[in-house]
Amino acid sequence: MPKLQGRRAAITGAASGIGRGIAMAFAAEGARVAVLDRDGVAAERVAAEIIAAGGEAIALSCDVADEASVEAAFAELRAAFGAADILVNNAGVLRDVPFEDMTIAEWDRVMGVNLRGAFLCTRQVVPAMKAQGWGRILNTASQLAHKGAAELTHYVASKAGLIGFTRALAHELARDGITVNAIAPGIIETAMSANVPPEVKARVAEKLPIGRFGRVDEITGAAVLLASDEGSYFVGATVDVNGGDVM
Repeated sequence: MPKLQGRRAAITGAASGIGRGIAMAFAAEGARVAVLDRDGVAAERVAAEIIAAGGEAIALSCDVADEASVEAAFAELRAAFGAADILVNNAGVLRDVPFEDMTIAEWDRVMGVNLRGAFLCTRQVVPAMKAQGWGRILNTASQLAHKGAAELTHYVASKAGLIGFTRALAHELARDGITVNAIAPGIIETAMSANVPPEVKARVAEKLPIGRFGRVDEITGAAVLLASDEGSYFVGATVDVNGGDVM
């Protein structure tokens, strides 16, 4: 039997990369999937892919940093599928900026999407999860939250904050039947990493114990586990899927 049969999943930043991979994997496991993304057209394409493969999906345009946008998207989700059983806070932004050149606007944008966005979306799902006594909240962090990185102070701080958010919320919700966990991926082959010059990618990959970047499908298995009944004893955990980058 599919591991997520009958569940309703909301995934932010699901129009591409890891978010798209999780959306496709959840749908393959029987979940009805809401594909949330700022890029509504790309979200529609992913939803269409899921439907073409025999799954159920809707696309929702949503800026997770904007409270009104989040409220509207989740209201539309509830009208279409009912309240979400599973939430994946995956939306994130990243841009290298030396600390001394970083503007307040750049800091606030990264914090707004990566951390405030998780807060705003999670508020939308917790009451119904509590009422039914079951829920899964999964946050996409980063291995950089453990090791840091130059010119990414805003990004690293936001992802470290997301791990702290995960642990604190897990304390509050575990006895309500709701698990809260995080995945901290390493460098994954996505459109974002495709922009890195080949010589830089080769140099970085050489330093990894596994000797290569990860694939999206190497992340999705962990997400399915944490979102399923089989993941019931993961509470406040951060699952490091990074090819040994952090050991």
